[in-house]
Amino acid sequence: MAGNDWINSYLEAILDVDPGINDAKSSLLLRERGRFSPTRYFVEEVITGFDETDLHRSWLRAAAMRSTQERNTRLENMCWRIWNLARKKKQLEGEEAQWKAKRHLERESGRKEATADMSEDLSEGEKGDVPGDLSAHGGSVRGRMHRISSVDVMENWANQHREKKLYIVLISLHGLIRGENMELGRDSDTGGQVKYVVELARALGTMPGVYRVDLLTRQVSAPDVDWSYGEPTEMLNLISSENSTGELGESSGSYIIRIPFGPKDKYIRKELFWPYIPEFVDGALGHIMQMSKVLGEQIGGGNPVWPVAIHGHYADAGDSAALLSGALNVPLVFTGHSLGRDKLEQLMKQGRQSREEINSTYKIMRRIEAEELALDASEIIITSTKQEIEEQWRLYDGFDPVLERKLRARIKRGVSCHGRFMPRTVAIPPGMEFHNITPHDGDSDGEEEKNKDHPASPDQPIWSEIMRFFSNPRKPMILALARPDPKKNITTLVKAFGECRQLRELANLTLIMGNRDDIDQMSGANASYLLSIIKLVDKYDLYGQVAYPKHHKQSDVPDIYRLAAKTKGVFINPAFIEPFGLTLIEAAAYGLPIVATKNGGPVDIHRVLDNGLLVDPHDQQSIADALLKLVSDKQLWARCRQNGLRNIHLFSWPEHCKTYLARIACCKPRQPQWQKNEEEGFQNSESDSPGDSLRDIQDLSLNLKLSLDGEKNGSGNLDNSLDNEDNAVDGKNKLENAVLTLSKGAMGGLRKDGDKVRGDDYTTSSKFPSLRRRKYIFVIAVDCDTTSDFLEILKMVVDVANVNSAGLVGFILSTAMTISEINSLLNSGGLNPLDFDAFICNSGSNLYYPSSSSVDSGLPFVLDLDYHSQIEYRWGGEGLRKTLVRWAISVNDKNGQGKIVEEDEPGSSSYCFALKVKDSSLVIPPVKELRKLMRIQALRCHVIYCQQGAKINVIPVLASRSQALRYLHVRWGTELSNIVVFTGECGDTDYEGLLGGLHKTVVLKGVGRSSLKLHANRSYPLEDVMPFDNPNLVQAGGCNAKEIKESLEKLGILKG
Repeated sequence: MAGNDWINSYLEAILDVDPGINDAKSSLLLRERGRFSPTRYFVEEVITGFDETDLHRSWLRAAAMRSTQERNTRLENMCWRIWNLARKKKQLEGEEAQWKAKRHLERESGRKEATADMSEDLSEGEKGDVPGDLSAHGGSVRGRMHRISSVDVMENWANQHREKKLYIVLISLHGLIRGENMELGRDSDTGGQVKYVVELARALGTMPGVYRVDLLTRQVSAPDVDWSYGEPTEMLNLISSENSTGELGESSGSYIIRIPFGPKDKYIRKELFWPYIPEFVDGALGHIMQMSKVLGEQIGGGNPVWPVAIHGHYADAGDSAALLSGALNVPLVFTGHSLGRDKLEQLMKQGRQSREEINSTYKIMRRIEAEELALDASEIIITSTKQEIEEQWRLYDGFDPVLERKLRARIKRGVSCHGRFMPRTVAIPPGMEFHNITPHDGDSDGEEEKNKDHPASPDQPIWSEIMRFFSNPRKPMILALARPDPKKNITTLVKAFGECRQLRELANLTLIMGNRDDIDQMSGANASYLLSIIKLVDKYDLYGQVAYPKHHKQSDVPDIYRLAAKTKGVFINPAFIEPFGLTLIEAAAYGLPIVATKNGGPVDIHRVLDNGLLVDPHDQQSIADALLKLVSDKQLWARCRQNGLRNIHLFSWPEHCKTYLARIACCKPRQPQWQKNEEEGFQNSESDSPGDSLRDIQDLSLNLKLSLDGEKNGSGNLDNSLDNEDNAVDGKNKLENAVLTLSKGAMGGLRKDGDKVRGDDYTTSSKFPSLRRRKYIFVIAVDCDTTSDFLEILKMVVDVANVNSAGLVGFILSTAMTISEINSLLNSGGLNPLDFDAFICNSGSNLYYPSSSSVDSGLPFVLDLDYHSQIEYRWGGEGLRKTLVRWAISVNDKNGQGKIVEEDEPGSSSYCFALKVKDSSLVIPPVKELRKLMRIQALRCHVIYCQQGAKINVIPVLASRSQALRYLHVRWGTELSNIVVFTGECGDTDYEGLLGGLHKTVVLKGVGRSSLKLHANRSYPLEDVMPFDNPNLVQAGGCNAKEIKESLEKLGILKG
C-alpha cells in the first residue's frame, strides 16, 4: 500500500460512524454479520491485500457529502464492500488450498505408480543426482561446459564446427518484431522476449556451422502499426567481409519471416491468438518445406535440408512448434519465458478473481495446455535460470524433477523406462552484445577535470534531462530501470532512500519508469502506482535528489548506464521476484555494481559476476544498507565494478550460442522417414512430371507394405513405366519383404484387422500419386451419432462432388473407427474403397490407402509405414497400455456398477489403445483428467473421447486427424488450401483441430450435437479456440445436398 493520507481520515470517519453501524436501524446485511468491526476489516484486509485505488475514489466522494446521513450511508457501503472482498478472498484462498492438496496427492500417487512399474532396483543415481550426468533440472552449465574465455578458444571451437551447415527455425508469435528500432514497451506483448529472440536469431546466424536461421512471427499489416511489420521477409545478418565466403550462400544468414494468420489488417493481443494457431502452423509448414528444398539445392546435394530443431518461444509458439515438429518429424526445443501456471498462481493469491474470471480475461487454461503439450513433445526445455525449473516448471503435470532424475538415471544405465519420457531442462542465461559497449574509464577523483578536454561527452540529451532534477548532480547516482508496476517494488526503494539520511547525503536517485505524456492517460494500476511514488517523493521532501523523467528512447538506455557509472553510482533491481534480470547484466557491462533482489534469476547472475549485493526486497533497511555500503566504500565499489567487467563475457551471445548448439547436438536427429530412405540411395530414377513420376512409385515400394506383381489395374502409364523397369522391380523384392517383416514385428501382439497385409498386395500404383493430381480433396470428418447418419452424409458429399466436379475431387475419410469398421461401412452402403484416396483411422493414428486386391485379412487397404515413423515419437507402448488398464479398473471400482470401462482389443492397433465405455450415460472422468494422469506418470500421449463417449482412443502425442492431413501435405504435396474438411457442429474431443488452418471447412448444421457432452468439462471453453471469423469456414444451413453445394460455392470450390 502507498500509505496515502486519506487512510487516516477514513479510519477516523469509520470510528465516528461505527456506533451508527451497530444501531438497530442499520442495514439487514450489516446486522446479519453480527459484531462486525469495519475498522478491523479495513486494516487487516484492505491495507494488507487490496489495491486501494477504487476505494480511494469512493472515499473522496463520501468525504465530499454535506449530509451527515448520506455520508454515513456511503461509508457503511464501503465497509460492506471491504467485508465482501475479504470474504471472497478467503473463499478463493480456500479453494486454491484444496486444489493444491488434491494436486499433491495426484502427483504422489502418479509418481508411486510410475516407480512401481519401473520395477528394477533403484540405483544410487536414481535416488539423487548422478555425478557427471547432464542434469535436466537446473545443474550449473558452467560446471559442465567449458565456457569461452578468449578469442583463441572461440576460434578453436569454431574450427571444429565449421563444416556443419545447420538450418534452425525459431518461432515467436506475439508482439511487434523487427530487427532495428524495436518498439519495446509499446504494449505488454512487445517486451523483453522480442529483443531476446531477435538477438538470438542474429547471433546464431553468425555461428560457425549454422547456415540459416529463420525467426517466424506474425505478419501485421494494420493501419495502427508501422509498415515494416507487414514485410514478408527481413534479413538480420547483412553479409560482410568478415564472414568466410566459403560459408555463405544465396539463402544463408538470419531472417525474420512473417507468416500471415488471424484477422487481416488488425493487430491483436496474444490472448486472442488461439483460434488462429492452426493457420500459422500451415503457413509455417509451407515456408519450411520450400526453404528445405532451396537449401537442399544449395548445400544438400539435391536432398531437402530439414531444420535441425524448431524452437518455440512462449506458450503460443510452443503449441505451434509442437505441431510443426510432429508434421516434419524434427526435434522440438521450447522456452516458456513466462509460464501460465505461475501467473495463475500469482493471480489467485491476489484473491480478486476466481479461476473462471481469470481464464475469461487471459485465456490462461488454453495457455497452460499449450505449455503442457510443449512439455510432452520437447527434447529440451531451455530456461534462463534454475528458479524457473525448480519453482515454475514443477507446477506442471508433465514435469516432475524427482521422476525425471529416476528416468535420467535409468537411461544412463540402459534400463527400460517402460514408455515414460521427460524432456531435458537446461538453464542458459540470455546473451548480450558487448562489442559496441565501452565502459566508463573514470576511476580517479580527477575524472571531472579529464572530461574538460572532452566537452562533448556529457552532452547526451538524456543526461541533461536527468541532471535537471538534481541540486548536486555530481553525487553518485542510484539507478533503477523498471516500469511503474507494484511487482517492481519501487516504493520500497524510495522509502529506503527517503528514510536513510546518510544515503540521501551521499547519492542521488534516478527512476526510469517508462514513458508517459499524462499520468491520467496511463492504465489505472500503473497510474496509481506512479502517483504513490511521486507522493513518497513529496512526503520525504526528496526534491533535488530524485529524478523521474517522463520520456526516454530505447537508444538512450546505454547513455543512462554510462551516466550512472560516470558518477560512481549503483544499479538496483528491487523487484519482489525477478525471473531473470537482463538489466543487471546490461548494468554490469557498463561497469556498474549492482544491488538486486535475492528472489529469482539475480542469484544466478550474482554467482557468476560477483559484482554486488543481494537483498531481501521486503526488507527496507537491508536495501538502504546495501546501497549505502556500495556508495560509501570506494574499494568495494571498484572491486565489484572490476568483477563485473571481468566476468561479463560469460553472458555474451557467442557463449550462449555455443552452449545452445551443444545442447541441440545432443538431440537424437530426426527427419521425415521417406527423405532418409532417399538419401540412403534407394531412389535412382528420373522424374518425368510432378504428378506421374517413378520417384513416387519407388517411395511407395520402399515405404508401404506393397507389391509390384504387375496385376492389371488400369493404372496407365505409371504401370507401364514399372513394367519397363524389371531389373529395378527384382532388386526391390528383398527390400519389400524386409519392410514387411519389420512391420509385422512392430505390430507385436496387436495384429488387428487391416494391419495384417502382405508384400504382394500392391496393384494400384497410380492411385497414390493421384493425390497430387487432384484439384480438390474432400475430407469427410463428421462425427455422427450413428453409422447410418455418417454413411448418408458420406454418400451426399460424394454425390455433390461427382455431379459438379467429376474426376477433379479426391476423397478421404477421417474418423475414430478402425479400418475394418470402415470397410464394413463402405460395403453396407455399396461404396467402393477405390473411390477414395486415403483413410485416416483410429482418430489419426493409422493412415491407409486403398488397394484393388485383398490382403490376408480380406481388407483392400495398405498401411503407410512412413506415417508411423512420424508419429511414434515418445509412444509409450506396453507401459502405457498397462496404465490405461489400471485406470479403467479404478473407474469401475469407484462406480461399483460392473465393467463400465474396459480394454477394446479389436478396436486397438499398434499405435492406438482403445477403451470402450459400455454406458456413456454413467459418469466417467472427463478427458482432461485422464490426460493429466498420463502426464503425471510421464506417459506422453493424445487422449480422445469419441463416438459420443462410447469409446476412448489413446494415440501418440503428436498424432491426430489434423496432423494426418499435414502429413499428406508434406508427403505428397497436397495443397492445404485445396482441402475441404466436412465436420458437424461438434464432435470428438479432437474436434477443434479440424476447424482452423489453411484448409476450407464446411460445418454441417445439426450434426454431432450429441457430442457436446464430451466438451462440457474441458480445461478451457471450446469457444476460446473457435475461429468464428475465419473466411475459410462456412456453416451449411442444413445437412442436405443443396446446402452442401451452396457452401462449396461460397468457398469458391464449385461455380454457382
